[in-house]
Amino acid sequence: MFPIVSPDPGVTRQVLADDPALMLVAFRFDEGAEGRLHSHPHVQSTFVQSGRFLFFLGDATHEIGPGDSLMIPSGVTHGCRCLEPGTLIDSFAPRRDDFL
Repeated sequence: MFPIVSPDPGVTRQVLADDPALMLVAFRFDEGAEGRLHSHPHVQSTFVQSGRFLFFLGDATHEIGPGDSLMIPSGVTHGCRCLEPGTLIDSFAPRRDDFL
């Protein structure tokens, strides 16, 4: 089992599964918590398991809730703000070795 870590205030991260080609990660957010703007070379998908989030993806903004998902291309600046407490399930290809 992978440890739960807190990368930002009000946010926890736990790797659920990993392989060099793919990684699955749960992010849990308190209301108002933010995933700061950043970019990385990995392709990322995010699935809203619960809660509501405002996502910033390049120049676009998306409000998403339970059952919604987004694809985040490699190198695109992105981040989010939690509107209602919840959990995102993210996949990364290839694996984010910095999370291990």
